[in-house]
Amino acid sequence: MRSFVPALVLGLSAAALSAPPMATPAAAQSIENIDAGAYVNDPLHTNVLWKIDHFGLSTYIGRFADISATLELDPEDVTQSKLTANVDPASVDTHYPADDKSFDDEVESDMFLDAAKFPEAKFVSKSIEVTGDKTGTVTGDLTLHGQTHEETMDVTFNTVVNPHPVSKLPTVGFSATMTFDRTKYGIDTYAGPVGKEVTLEIETEFVPAKAE
Repeated sequence: MRSFVPALVLGLSAAALSAPPMATPAAAQSIENIDAGAYVNDPLHTNVLWKIDHFGLSTYIGRFADISATLELDPEDVTQSKLTANVDPASVDTHYPADDKSFDDEVESDMFLDAAKFPEAKFVSKSIEVTGDKTGTVTGDLTLHGQTHEETMDVTFNTVVNPHPVSKLPTVGFSATMTFDRTKYGIDTYAGPVGKEVTLEIETEFVPAKAE
């Protein structure tokens, strides 16, 4: 053990010395520090989590893996910006396999999302309201399970990094939440014991569309 510890320390030190230096974090910038135009979400830094009450015992959390979004950004007047987001319901990820059939399959099935019949969930903004220095609401049409209803999303502008120290691309980040009644969309299995309200939590970064 005595000989192992110095060797381990020396090994870690050598690895640290040989590792490439980390990029210096960029300073936070206001939204005016990014050009107007079309931006798309960076899939590596985009997450959509869904949360639902489970018998009052806990909040069940899952996510979607396949998300694409386009933001037509007007930094000078963000209320004139436009957002379109698409989620593949079949990309649901509960991270819970059971026997030969995972819980993902059950959520994707006609018990809940019916992803085979309704292969796309979509949100298209209609209006944007600024509510604070870094907060706002985005109201738009949510299409889910074959039905479309107006919903509102609470959005926080995090920062602009221009250029990003790793990608070298102008990047803008947002956090958002949306809560809706799933039964309004015809998804009413176990409604009551399992909550009617679903909350989406969204974390995303956008880069210029031309960078794809």
